[in-house]
Amino acid sequence: MNIKHPLSPLFLTFLFFHLHPIPTLCSADYDANTTTPSNATDFIRISCSATLYPDLCFASLYGYANAIQQDPARLARTAIGVSLSRARHMAAFLSNLSREADYGADPRASSALHDCFSNMGDAVDEIRGSLNEMRRLVNPGSESFRFQMGNVQTWMSAALTDEETCTDGFEDVGDGPMKTAVCERAANVKKFTSNALALVNSYAEKGTHKLLNEKNV
Repeated sequence: MNIKHPLSPLFLTFLFFHLHPIPTLCSADYDANTTTPSNATDFIRISCSATLYPDLCFASLYGYANAIQQDPARLARTAIGVSLSRARHMAAFLSNLSREADYGADPRASSALHDCFSNMGDAVDEIRGSLNEMRRLVNPGSESFRFQMGNVQTWMSAALTDEETCTDGFEDVGDGPMKTAVCERAANVKKFTSNALALVNSYAEKGTHKLLNEKNV
């Protein structure tokens, strides 16, 4: 049983209209050691090669190429937004299942679902915090930028940990459609968060490198 929920039209509209310009690194600063992208799609493809799941990364982001252009900040921010949408869908899915499980005969399954829902809820809060911080970014290369990106990295890492531990309680639950659905969906959500974190780390590294270069001038 493999249940998938596409990104909602409301969230896609939200994401598009909130991709206003924010302080960024120029393309040369960001990608000096790789092939220069000829367009936004190439930029996304090249950037996604640094993630653990590059095909998924590209597939989930290339539809936003016109908004992202060759802007690494927008790329990271969009990836976080996609990750947030996936985590929210997962939390809603778990909420519905946990209510049904409360009336079931297996208390271990009910407990595992509630624990997973709690972890996924924490992940949603952490990813949302990361997205909000990305909206307030100052100029790359400043001390404040490094502090803000440190916050984003910390929250995204915590979200990934929460998603990874979401299904721990299912180790004692018997195999079945419900367990399979939860574990498969949770694994899928983790991939989106992992990719977003990789793009955040890449952007943070380039911004910090710019700061060190300016200090040495």
